Amino acid sequence: MLPATHFAPRAGKFTNASLLGSTPVISVTALAGIPAFVRHAFGEKLLRQASDAAMLDIEAIEDQDCFIPHLTMTTFADAVAKLSGEEDFGLLLAPHLTLANYGCWGDFVLGAHTLSAAIERAIATIGFHSKGDALSIAVSNGQARLSYTSAAKGQNGYRHVACGAAGVVLSLCRSFLPADWRPQSIELDIAAPRRARIFEDMFRCPVIFGAPRVTICFDAGYLRHGPPRRSSALLTVEDLARARVECHKLDGLKDIIAQQIWSQVLTGKVSIESAARSLDTSVRTLQRELNREGTDFRALANAMRSRRAMELLNQTDASITQISMSLGYSAPAHFARAFRRATGTSPQEFRQRAPSRNGVSEARHLAGRAESSD
Repeated sequence: MLPATHFAPRAGKFTNASLLGSTPVISVTALAGIPAFVRHAFGEKLLRQASDAAMLDIEAIEDQDCFIPHLTMTTFADAVAKLSGEEDFGLLLAPHLTLANYGCWGDFVLGAHTLSAAIERAIATIGFHSKGDALSIAVSNGQARLSYTSAAKGQNGYRHVACGAAGVVLSLCRSFLPADWRPQSIELDIAAPRRARIFEDMFRCPVIFGAPRVTICFDAGYLRHGPPRRSSALLTVEDLARARVECHKLDGLKDIIAQQIWSQVLTGKVSIESAARSLDTSVRTLQRELNREGTDFRALANAMRSRRAMELLNQTDASITQISMSLGYSAPAHFARAFRRATGTSPQEFRQRAPSRNGVSEARHLAGRAESSD
């Protein structure tokens, strides 16, 4: 079997940072539950190989409010399909996907009074889930057409993402509709597969291929339906804004890379090779474009690691050694030196002072200092 890196995207060539800074990103919660599905269906080894291809341990962060490039998602899906030999991997996955796993954004959308209101919430706030994706609803002649456009379209592995998107949009509808509800038809923006019939069997309705976007078609009367059980969570757009950034505002290369590094920090392994691969470019090009913006990968990585370190020091009882290991440092001494450079204090001093003096306010002050140091 070929090594997993065979399925990684080839590095692209860019002439300026604006192209890298326009990279579309999506919440990692879009992959929530998928690693477990892959492990159950194909085994631990294949899951590990697919993660290697994506160069990110998705399972370690799938419930976090962080963002990854769409390319990381499609690379992972493409690797699973190729390594397993399952050409319709996305179709098998679709029934298991649900908006309820999409973190605070999913909770906010599903907290609406009716399906129509939930769709309106999703359309208005998609920027808290993805940069580059779009939702829309059209009603004509008694039929509602709920469409999802993905920024991942055109990438290797997109056909699996398209099926997954259909599954998630269906889950949104089913959260408000009777258990026996079925859509009138589904349109997918992918070429007709070799085994088209199994798509209709899985979705239990006619499936049209080669459409402009993923679209669920159903009787517009269902838009007035409320959920069988009301959500007990009271969430506002402001709650969503506090939990997540609006990723459409991540316009600069520095912003995109900071988000990618943060997702890596949460997995305990920071790699410029992984960051470059997620942008479909080379390490050399990435370094050059970061230099043009007055920073470099190491400075950004140190800032993100310091931010995470302060959270762990202030809010957990983990030892310095444990924190050092979780952040990917080869030795506690290396962690201590980097932390002092970023914050002006040692990890031990920070932990001793923060709770007894200013608590969270001091952590925020030092976090601002760490992030401004790059």
